[in-house]
Amino acid sequence: MSLLFSETSLGPLTLQNHLVMAPMTRSRAIGNVPNELMAEYYAQRATAGLIVTEGTSPSPNGLGYARIPGIFSAAQIAGWKLTTDAVHGKGGKIFIQFMHSGRIGHGLNLPAGARVLGPSAVAAAGEMYTDAEGMKPNSVPEAMTDADIKATIEEFAQAAKNAVAAGFDGVELHGANGYLLEQFIRPNSNQRTDRYGGSIENRGRFVLEVVDAVIQAIGKDKVGIRLSPFGVFNDMPLYDAMETEYAWLAQQLAVRGLVYIHLVDHSAMGAPPVPDSMKATFRSVFKGALILSGGYDATRAESDLASGRCDLIGVGVPFLANPDLIARWKSGAALNAPDMGAFYTPGPKGYTDYPVLA
Repeated sequence: MSLLFSETSLGPLTLQNHLVMAPMTRSRAIGNVPNELMAEYYAQRATAGLIVTEGTSPSPNGLGYARIPGIFSAAQIAGWKLTTDAVHGKGGKIFIQFMHSGRIGHGLNLPAGARVLGPSAVAAAGEMYTDAEGMKPNSVPEAMTDADIKATIEEFAQAAKNAVAAGFDGVELHGANGYLLEQFIRPNSNQRTDRYGGSIENRGRFVLEVVDAVIQAIGKDKVGIRLSPFGVFNDMPLYDAMETEYAWLAQQLAVRGLVYIHLVDHSAMGAPPVPDSMKATFRSVFKGALILSGGYDATRAESDLASGRCDLIGVGVPFLANPDLIARWKSGAALNAPDMGAFYTPGPKGYTDYPVLA
């Protein structure tokens, strides 16, 4: 009996299998509002045990990329309800990922009055695509004041309530890939000298205050977090104390009793691998569900589940190109190749038009 395709539980939820569709930015939210095309895309993939949506901003300030969705307005809540209704109608479960882009962004992508914010006024290396003027260097962020920090934590808490109102089964906080939560954790992007900077206890404070506020808003059984220790995406270089600091963070999250930690390993895409010792630390310290993701095929997924290394397996690009990935992995059928040129373009091409098995 395959573990991968068997039912399992996640907190109070029953999942139809152990596969998680990992969050993937797709840039189809025109005007930052989720729409019917997005609902169709997610519903096509509702055979996943759990879907985690693309990164969705809890704040106008977090919309660093072109055409990413938010969850802070009435129109966005209504737009997301199209997706949750469609996924639930097919028997699926779905969490929304909260991604505040922080310093990864450009003012041209933000709505009027919004600001590019970060822990410190240190720009990230690299460029950002804008619909208005093409590629531009990442903006220098404004260093967040105490008032900004307090307001942002409140935005996360309100977004969590909005997510439940929109019909989501839970939320995943994006503490990975160089976005705002990780920008506070990492010493290169956080050069503060106040209670949010310096030691890991201080650099980790903002993340844990967001976690606490979201738990208070909707309950710990509806809250997960994604982390990328040893990830270098978006100008997050490795540093000596990383393993001990992320082990400390694992303990802090364990105390709070989140429903899951989603640990991403981008080595399949050229990043340094997450050491097995780090994965083992999270496995032993954290008592909730552990999701591992990064370059999995069915064989490796089955192996890691069977050996108890994790509880669920996250898969990204294979789900993007194969709405019926579960059926294909079960039968050993060939997979569709992803249309990489259409990952972030508007419209159905390379989004909802991938063929499924007869």
